[in-house]
Amino acid sequence: MSASDPKSLESLSRYGHNQELQEEWQQKVKDGTFSESNNLVTGELSAPPADRIHELPEPGTNEWQELHDLGTQAIKNGELAVCVLNGGMATRFGGVVKGVVPVRNDRSFLGMAIDNAREIAKAANGRIPVYLMNSFATDAATKEHFAANDNFGAKPSDVEHFTQFVALRMTQSGEVFRLDNGETSPYGPGHGDFAAAIRESGCLQRFIDGGGKYVFVRNVDNLGALASPIVLGHHIKSGQQMTTELAPKWQGDAGGAPYTYNGHMQLVEQLRYPQGFDSSIVDVFNCNTITFTAVALATPVELGRYYVEKKADGRTAVQIEHLIGELTAHLPTNYLKIPREGPQSRFLPIKTPDDLITMKAAIETIYGS
Repeated sequence: MSASDPKSLESLSRYGHNQELQEEWQQKVKDGTFSESNNLVTGELSAPPADRIHELPEPGTNEWQELHDLGTQAIKNGELAVCVLNGGMATRFGGVVKGVVPVRNDRSFLGMAIDNAREIAKAANGRIPVYLMNSFATDAATKEHFAANDNFGAKPSDVEHFTQFVALRMTQSGEVFRLDNGETSPYGPGHGDFAAAIRESGCLQRFIDGGGKYVFVRNVDNLGALASPIVLGHHIKSGQQMTTELAPKWQGDAGGAPYTYNGHMQLVEQLRYPQGFDSSIVDVFNCNTITFTAVALATPVELGRYYVEKKADGRTAVQIEHLIGELTAHLPTNYLKIPREGPQSRFLPIKTPDDLITMKAAIETIYGS
């Protein structure tokens, strides 16, 4: 890719920029191998069996207590870690590093995630390490934020940072996309980086070697996605390698969902839906909140790569991305429908600054006033 800036490539190499892969993607955009039409599924999507989607028991029931005890014991044994997906460029949030933005009581998204992990660990008399998957766009600011806040009270050994990978945006003809000032435009290729990035960072193996068994993965901006002994207990009892949380679908909601595809139940994202597909055949959608059995992440899995168009400097730029939810096509998966309202809600995404205002009551319902 001789058209790229050597200095730019050198600076991105520490974030895993792969020159050979970049050139391969450019060629595939040029020849049409990567295109919106080739994102689409090639077989039928149908509603999965209703009995494959489970729900949490009501608080206070014997079933609830059983799951609580199961998860609490695992946390006490040091078997749970939390990983926060913190690499997004937050264009709808004004391009800031969203994780460092104050949410309530001057605590940031990331600070609240650390608080939750510490509270749950303390209640179980255990320890929960927290891993932050940053990106080239968020890594420096996130580390500065943690240093300025003394790790939000967490021990240095309980917080580790690692980064997802990085690629360069392209034009629709497969050339390197350049901004109006002539610079290249890097981006993170999607949260599908998670499994490979945590593996290559060494964090996963260190966690497993220390007796770790389960990794809870959540978006930085989903204030409902809290570490929970109940959810962990549900995952353990299921015996599956992956538990993916699903929210009830409301009118106007979009996003991927579980379908039966090629005879296998799996998450399929919206960019793969065929034209005219009626997604209402499924009444839940993917929250991107997942509990993994840690050893299942140790084996590399090849995920699909998808063509995505974005706007940069008012022009169309091309990104090639992959999706963490597609691991459901490879790992035995437990599908868990979670509450979306009330104090037990586990889905409260904050996508714009205005959401912090309009959803204030819902935030207080979950976290307390």
